[in-house]
Amino acid sequence: MRAAAIPSTAGALALALALAPASGADARDDSRPSGGVPESAGVAAAAREAAADGIRWRHCPAAERLPRSVECGTVSVPVDYARPDGEHISLTVSRARATGEADKRLGPLVYNPGGPGGNGMNFPLYPRLGGLWKRLNTRYDFIGYAPRGVGRSDPLSCQDPEEFLKGPNFAPERPTWAFKQAMNRKAAAYAAGCAEAQPDRLRHYTTPNNARDLDVLRAALGQRKLSYFGVSYGTYIGSVYATLFPGHVGRLVLDSVVDPSPGSVWYQANLDQNRAFQRRWEDWKTWVARHHDTYRLGRTARQVQESFDAVRAAVDREPAGGTVGSKELLNTFLDTGYADVTWAPYARALADFRKGDPQALVKVAAPEMKRAGSEENGNAVYNAVECQDAPWPRDWTRWDRDNTATAAVAPFNTWNNAWMNLPCAYWKTESATPTNVRAKPGELPPVLLVAATRDAATPYKGALETRRRLPGSALVTERGAGNHGVSGGNACVDQHVERYLFQGRTPGHHAECGARPAPEPGAAKKSPPATVARAGR
Repeated sequence: MRAAAIPSTAGALALALALAPASGADARDDSRPSGGVPESAGVAAAAREAAADGIRWRHCPAAERLPRSVECGTVSVPVDYARPDGEHISLTVSRARATGEADKRLGPLVYNPGGPGGNGMNFPLYPRLGGLWKRLNTRYDFIGYAPRGVGRSDPLSCQDPEEFLKGPNFAPERPTWAFKQAMNRKAAAYAAGCAEAQPDRLRHYTTPNNARDLDVLRAALGQRKLSYFGVSYGTYIGSVYATLFPGHVGRLVLDSVVDPSPGSVWYQANLDQNRAFQRRWEDWKTWVARHHDTYRLGRTARQVQESFDAVRAAVDREPAGGTVGSKELLNTFLDTGYADVTWAPYARALADFRKGDPQALVKVAAPEMKRAGSEENGNAVYNAVECQDAPWPRDWTRWDRDNTATAAVAPFNTWNNAWMNLPCAYWKTESATPTNVRAKPGELPPVLLVAATRDAATPYKGALETRRRLPGSALVTERGAGNHGVSGGNACVDQHVERYLFQGRTPGHHAECGARPAPEPGAAKKSPPATVARAGR
């Protein structure tokens, strides 16, 4: 789906702490690929080297499009942790220094926005949003980074980006046999393109390696314990990190929590997502129907669906702006399942189109070709990680059966999601066994989980399962809400997050917060940054 310079008087101590072993660190990561060392030993070696080298902070390259107030650097990590002396890649890292009094600062807070394939390099800009983020930045250095394969961190690309993003594209609700076969051929070609682009490195784009990279980043920052804030897929990296490196966990916030059950990662998770997105789609339609006087799209959710279906048929007959077909329309309105902030402007865009004005719809739904490179890069890393983290069915008959059954009850996103994941049926590398996320009672410090009960991208049961697997963790629930990426928008939730990150205090086993108010009709609020980066995209 980036730390302050260590004062010279404390430099030697910080380096010693970073180099020192921690109890339980990487204790379960003892696989030994043929010809290599245990990956735990490879991580330890890479961490020692990173601690000695540190990070050389400089002005950010122009390609990052970050202001001069943000600093950038790189951290070297092995491509293959079983061969730590072999080929390395450089992860890009960004930093906004803490703004408060020096004696109250708590060190670096590392952030991952999700994905897989999300780029967190803009995290140092979050304090500009005010509220929680500005307060946290008074005591924490904000550390963003681009995971392996993402952005400028040895980027992965599997096809021509402009070809990947260009529209219009057709997305039938009930695909024919011929359409399904065409999508299978397209998926096979994409998987082949990934293998051709990175024949030697491709198999190393995995969640366990993302967690190992995180531990090397921790050492490069001069920290013995990692303070980490993960959203969406970033929570799965955090859960795997807690499993592999329990002795290195400091303060860990997991917001919008992925179900880490091995049986859920990732095929079943995507089927579960489809049902959850259908529920959120019904929430949006019900809200639009309540505001029929504003939008004139229908007085019932069913009538709103009919209005949407009419627009869907219209853009397939004549693409809006020449680039928006039914696939682009569906991909855009999927955002209503991620964030309530989209509800009003998207309803207005649909209403305007129905009245003969396509301008607003084209503005929100047309492919942004200037972003083609980052969009295709994110999709490539998404597939590489998910296809290799766990086994996927290789038989189209299984995909067809499961998605046909799911589409019968969740038609909104099921087939589009299937086409996005279908390269996994043709992936050229061998899939791994998912990490069995777990911890023994007392093995971890308190971990804070944050979730909304109607989250579509990471259904609420994922937070419950993670709390079970990480004993001692506390769950803060936004009840009756579905925003993906809860922190930074609900005052009650934010109080718990701030207290935990500043004082290490959790609200016990569980705390509940009410949902934030529903959007006002006609509102066109500015969208937040990618704290809601998509899990399952």
